[in-house]
Parts: sequence; structure tokens; C-alpha cells
Amino acid sequence: MSAKKILVVDSVTKFQRSDLGSVAIAASHGGAYAGYLAARAGLRGVILHDAGIGKDQAGISSLPYLDELGIACATINYQSARIGDGQAMADTGVISHINQTARDAGCSVGQPAMSCARTMGAVRGIGGEVARYAEARFILRESPNSPSVIGCDSTSLVKTEDKGQIVVTASHGDLLRESPSWGARPDVLAAVFNDAGSGDPTRLPDLDIRAIAGATVSTESARIGDARSTYEDGIISHINETARARGARVSMSCKAFVQKMIDSAQDDA
Repeated sequence: MSAKKILVVDSVTKFQRSDLGSVAIAASHGGAYAGYLAARAGLRGVILHDAGIGKDQAGISSLPYLDELGIACATINYQSARIGDGQAMADTGVISHINQTARDAGCSVGQPAMSCARTMGAVRGIGGEVARYAEARFILRESPNSPSVIGCDSTSLVKTEDKGQIVVTASHGDLLRESPSWGARPDVLAAVFNDAGSGDPTRLPDLDIRAIAGATVSTESARIGDARSTYEDGIISHINETARARGARVSMSCKAFVQKMIDSAQDDA
């Protein structure tokens, strides 16, 4: 497969019907939900970001999942390229982990990302349908006269109806290179992400512009791609100025952060 046929995207949410049978470098974390989206698109191979690997090795959990489907999968070392930036991954990404399907095709750890993607072109791919992923958007907490807490395994699952609510996502906390803002998403009260090993999550100051409290949990404390783990296990690693002004602090639990945001909203009412 020539380099021209390799897709380079900032997120696994960007695939289209015409991408069936392609190999992609996608700057999403390597969690299971990202693997599901790659499989649903009918890719024969995908390179994702290991997001610092993190709790329960969630940052590379797409590898065994895609192995079962005969799809080659690899991740790049989180220190070799920024998450959310597909071109950076293609340019400087270094492979940190591969699944057996990728290994059988000739891929190897330490390989440049683009070289690994070319090698994946020999994989036949799965064909057919992929079993629907378990529910990825759900209510974490709901009570009268209080903001609801919505769990989203991906930021792409945030809906217009979430305006004024708290969204606890399991996506990484960096802006996408080609979509460098919160965009058309609603003005939620607060949003939580996974830091994916980043020392400076770029989404948080962007949320300050819209007075949205933003925070990340450390990738070592909660499974990336798993919003329930973000809420139940997460320890806050970074906050923006809006969150700080509402009483949030680094090292508090995600549950405590959520409660602080709810309390601050009720104080303002």
C-alpha cells in the first residue's frame, strides 16, 4: 500500500464509508472504544496513541480487541507525538506496542509510524459486521434541581441537550489539530477528560474562553476510554482557571470535583 493511500486523521470519529479497507494513522487513544470505531469503519489496520498506557493498560486495550477481528493495530509512544494531531503522529510517531495481527504482517516495536502503516497494507481485513459496542453514553448521577452528570466514553457523544450539565468523558484532554476548540458543543457547566499522559492538556484553557470548568484525571488513576472509571476512580491532575475559581483543586477525586461544581452552581443560583 502506498503512503498516499494511508489515512491520517486527528480522531477515529472522522472515518467515512469510503475508508473501508484502508489503513489509518488516527490520533485518538488506543482504548477499546477507539478500536471499535476503527473496526466499524472496516479498516484493515490502524495506528493509535498509547496515551501513556495508564490504568489497567487501557491506552492499548484496542490491540487485543482488534486482534480478535483480524485487524492490525499498533500504538505510538505518547512521548513521540502529541495526541489529537494525526500529522504529528505520522511525522514523528514511534511504535510502542503492536498486536499479533500487526506482528504477523511484519510490523515491529520501534518502527516509525508511517513505515508501520505501510506494512499493515498486507493485512486482509475483516469484512462483515462488527458487534455493537456496549452503551457508551449514560447517566452517572441525576437528582431534582441539580445538574445531571453524563458519562461519555468519547467526547463525540456530548449532545446539545447537555447544556448546563456536567459531562464526564473518557477522551483525552487535548484539542484536535484541525478542530482547535470546543466548537459547536454546548456550554456545559463542567467537563472532565483523561490527561493521556500530557503535562499540559490544551483543551482546558480553551474551555476557559466559554466559562466552562475543565479538568483532567490522570491516566494512571482511571482507564482512558471508560467514563465510569473516570468518575469512580479518577484523580484530578489538571484544572482550568474557571474550575479553580469554583473551588476545584488538583489531587481531589473526580467525584469530589463533580460535587464541587454542583455546589458552585447552586451557590450561583
